[in-house]
Amino acid sequence: MAFLIFLVSSVHGMACSAQRTKTKTASGVLYSWAYCSDFSILLQFDRSHSLMTNVESCPENDLMHGVIEGFYGPPWSHEERLTVLDWMAAFGLNTYFYAPKDDLKQRLLWREAYVESELHLLRDLIEACRQRGIQFVFALSPGLDMKYHSEAELSLLKAKCHQIRQLGGEHFAILFDDIPDVMGEEDQASFSDFAAAHCHVANQLYLWLKESMPTLRFLFCPTPYCARMRQAQLGGSQYLERVGQLLNQGIDVFWTGPEIISSEIPITDVQEIGRVLQRPPLIWDNLHANDYDGRRFYCGPYSGRPLALRKEVRGILHNPNNEALLNYVPWKTFADYVHATSDGWDARDAYLRAMQQWHDSFESQGRPISLEAFLLFGDCFYLPQEHGEKAQLLLARAQKLFSAPVARNPEEANLFKDLAIPLRDTCREMVHLKNRSLFTALYRRNWDLREEMDLLLHCLDQMEQGKEQGFYSDYHLPGTYRGGLLADLQSLLKQQPDAS
Repeated sequence: MAFLIFLVSSVHGMACSAQRTKTKTASGVLYSWAYCSDFSILLQFDRSHSLMTNVESCPENDLMHGVIEGFYGPPWSHEERLTVLDWMAAFGLNTYFYAPKDDLKQRLLWREAYVESELHLLRDLIEACRQRGIQFVFALSPGLDMKYHSEAELSLLKAKCHQIRQLGGEHFAILFDDIPDVMGEEDQASFSDFAAAHCHVANQLYLWLKESMPTLRFLFCPTPYCARMRQAQLGGSQYLERVGQLLNQGIDVFWTGPEIISSEIPITDVQEIGRVLQRPPLIWDNLHANDYDGRRFYCGPYSGRPLALRKEVRGILHNPNNEALLNYVPWKTFADYVHATSDGWDARDAYLRAMQQWHDSFESQGRPISLEAFLLFGDCFYLPQEHGEKAQLLLARAQKLFSAPVARNPEEANLFKDLAIPLRDTCREMVHLKNRSLFTALYRRNWDLREEMDLLLHCLDQMEQGKEQGFYSDYHLPGTYRGGLLADLQSLLKQQPDAS
């Protein structure tokens, strides 16, 4: 899901949770990118993958918990998907949900059958899931242009699902998110409202699949999939109430929480929507999704969801950063949350443990990257609405320095340097990573962060020499630094914290 309507580490022999068979994974590569825009406002300018396992099926626990490939942007490669599955098996996650928005035959060209070369990769993917004890869910998104009343259109949906079923696919979904919430004249004559049309298609497809697949899990994404969309009556008045009334009780319904990107999902939110839908919701969690902002990624912990939430939902599926191998920390902390057994769950502690594991992938051919500096680096790319602790401290010190003459307070300058210099040097050292795939994935965003640290430290030097304004850097010139049409457009409007 994205904002269309509104607005590696190596893993070696890691043990799964106690609910799963021990699994040995091949090593995988983790990409990571870096960007931190808040510093830019301080100064203004004119494989070979394999898995050995004897797991034959998913755990008996009915709760779905796993990964959604459901973002806008280039779909993951087959090799990336295998690495994702290795991590999932190692972490104890049980569901892989196939729904890449820009697999054209999943969404825009949903009527077209997959050709043999595409089916070959999907067959391998489904088999890879089976070997790892992960359930594969295949989703279709026909809502951009489907004629809901048409039996011929329904037959095309069945034909596409039949292709996947022949490959071994056992679970399916139909998604009506991010689509125009209007119907054509023929559909208006056939259905009383938008929800009735969607439920008709979903029910027919579900019942047809269920005839030959008694263990089928079938999932449904409504057009209003968060509380804000519901309040705006997206899809029509009472859309979700109608879904609760009309949709077969065997079908699970997705929900993202109060927002598309929900920093918190309170229990009261899912209880309320559960009453409306007449069933517990299935969480589609966009906490770490980054398809809406190409400058950022998120490696902060899975957080903002109380442990008790797990008892109020049919499952939680995580829609992550676009870059598959960038999600080590999000998935590791998500899995820790899923399998936590006490009220002592602490997201920050889980993050620190996962970052320590990920740090092993950042071996440099130059100087070593310290764990302390690496944690500061990760804190700069934490969560959509939150910086990590060390990044918050860095930003606060920078703001204090550049709001008063630093020459009068050298202690403040030194406190800032204690964080800024190691961070800048860590960014510089990233170019020497032995893992060149990781370096390539890091390069652009890591460069941006390094440049901001370079500029702040350069201007700080000038301030310490007595200059309090008119700072100048030969390496940060208007047009070539923070330049371009997008930067000019962004300067026209300043968004407030309340989105006004």
